[in-house]
Amino acid sequence: MNDNAKAMVMASFAADALALGVHWIYNTNVIDKKWGRVTDYIKPERPTFHPSKDLGEFTHYGDQTLVLLKSVAASSGFDKNNFSEQWQKFIESYEGYIDGATKATIENIKAGKEPSEAGSDSDDFAGAARIAPLVYSYRNDLTKLIDSARAQAIVTHNNQAVIDTADFFGSVTYKVLKGEKPLTAIQQTLEERFNREPFSKWVEDGIKSVEKDTRQAMLDLGQMCEIQAAFPAVIHLIIKYEDNLKQGLVENVMAGGDSAGRGLTVGMVLGAHLGIDAIPPKWLSDLKAYQIIVALMDQIDQITGDLKS
Repeated sequence: MNDNAKAMVMASFAADALALGVHWIYNTNVIDKKWGRVTDYIKPERPTFHPSKDLGEFTHYGDQTLVLLKSVAASSGFDKNNFSEQWQKFIESYEGYIDGATKATIENIKAGKEPSEAGSDSDDFAGAARIAPLVYSYRNDLTKLIDSARAQAIVTHNNQAVIDTADFFGSVTYKVLKGEKPLTAIQQTLEERFNREPFSKWVEDGIKSVEKDTRQAMLDLGQMCEIQAAFPAVIHLIIKYEDNLKQGLVENVMAGGDSAGRGLTVGMVLGAHLGIDAIPPKWLSDLKAYQIIVALMDQIDQITGDLKS
């Protein structure tokens, strides 16, 4: 596996799995004292948020990203209705954490709303973070990538900032796969289509924060799920660790808070930039869904005529 597009998908999933054991722990002193430096996957323990999960599995964010990957493979591309249906079936029997966006979306569906209208109004970054499968499928078609990234967000996060953010980072990753460095791709995407508030400020804040220690930067920008905190935090991580995927994803986890949501996007961009050799082999071998993900990417390649990035 030497394709940067495949590395992009794997690094996104690996970042979520790395965050699993300490996800949503905001007090970084607790992380230090109980787990030390988190450089490999760990099994979640009570009273953390994912006690039903095992080492190498995903948070509910990574699980939903896998649902999207399966849907894309089964539908020969992105189909909003199929993704919504598969997402609903998945949630019906899900034993993992159910977040507020999911609960609100399910309530809207039960009330009779169509998939295009049922998404919650949550401003959580996670709705924009699960797009690696779409970047993989449409890595040679920016228009379809943008359209599908926006549409998948609407299924669960019908919030304009989240929808636009999926578009933003999809466009950034597309450029990175075409050879641009992450910082350049971010600046180009901002200038070409997002040169307005709040995006210009979020990007500026993220870039300025690179001078700081990552923990301090995350505290200043915000460790939480909400997009106004997570967006500039992701910019910080991508730029500060542009040439070191492992360190970037470890520092993301050690900074606490919603490390899984941030990690899905940071891993996606840095994986696209640095390739498979940047991902620690143990992160791949210990990833429970590794073979499934590889098979699904191969299936997508067969559908799309074995496109190369």
